[in-house]
Amino acid sequence: MSPTMSASPPSPDTSRAAAAPSVNALSERLVARLIDDAARLGVVISHTAGGTVIADAGVEAPGSIDAGVLIARICMGGLGRVAVHSNFDAAPLWPTMIEARTSSPVLACLGSQYAGWSLAATKEQTGGKKFFSLGSGPARALAVKEPLFAELGYRDRHERGVLVLEVDRMPPQVIIDKVLHDCGLAPEGLTLIVTPTHSVAGTVQVVARVVEVALHKTHVLGVPLDEVVEGAGSAPLPPPAPDGIRAMGRTNDAILYGGRVHLTVRRDDTARRLAESLPAANSRDYGRPFADIFTSFNFDFYQIDPALFAPAEVWVSSLESGATYHGGRLESALLQDQWGGKPVAP
Repeated sequence: MSPTMSASPPSPDTSRAAAAPSVNALSERLVARLIDDAARLGVVISHTAGGTVIADAGVEAPGSIDAGVLIARICMGGLGRVAVHSNFDAAPLWPTMIEARTSSPVLACLGSQYAGWSLAATKEQTGGKKFFSLGSGPARALAVKEPLFAELGYRDRHERGVLVLEVDRMPPQVIIDKVLHDCGLAPEGLTLIVTPTHSVAGTVQVVARVVEVALHKTHVLGVPLDEVVEGAGSAPLPPPAPDGIRAMGRTNDAILYGGRVHLTVRRDDTARRLAESLPAANSRDYGRPFADIFTSFNFDFYQIDPALFAPAEVWVSSLESGATYHGGRLESALLQDQWGGKPVAP
């Protein structure tokens, strides 16, 4: 993809797409809503001595589904819609579904939502336990620490930023200082949102990545990202899990075996290719609960077949031909076996 997405101030000879939106500016009103409605959403707000805002959405705070929906929208840089849909029709896949859609799929999903920033500190640096978290959300585009941003040709510039941390403890000051430095922000210009995967809000915001997972797999397949112009998807919201490993397994299963995505692309050959190659069923590791797969590889993500990380079922529509192609399948029996939902015997 050519470097046409920069949100830097335009120069006199700026290109046609140099006015790409600032994901941090667009998400500001959503961050303000999270802070203003914190009590209703089950979120606890605190501030560091320097003025950085810390929003606890599941470490000590209870969080909520509504908080998770709002955080998912923040993660998408204000460029996506996320909603909860209840389905009690005959034989539903699952009674509660998370839906996401965006008309800016590359920027919303890969330029903002993707959990691509690794943040780590040793126990010596923290003065206690070592710390690790993946960072997602708009502030990634301020720091641009990932090679992905060179491919996207996008760098945001804004005086305020927000980052979501998928971790079960509050970030130590050394991590906060690193984020501030790399993003070029004053302490009061940063908001950090903490969402453990096993929390209610954390589960929602991970499952809301169903379209992002499809975009990332598209990128892995080597399909030019500017081919994708629209994205929508849904996935079941898993029941609560008592620990991080089981929560990670359930949120992955929700997408790998219950996620459905509809992409609109420019060319017909791209639509055909994605319908065939995108679904998770193309992976050699497909067909087992994700927690079992993860355990079998000694908890090493890099041993898992990358082709597994994809939605279960896809529809891909072509602007060129007007045709829509379908691939993949749902594995409702696997989800039912893992999550329950079977009738109780009298």
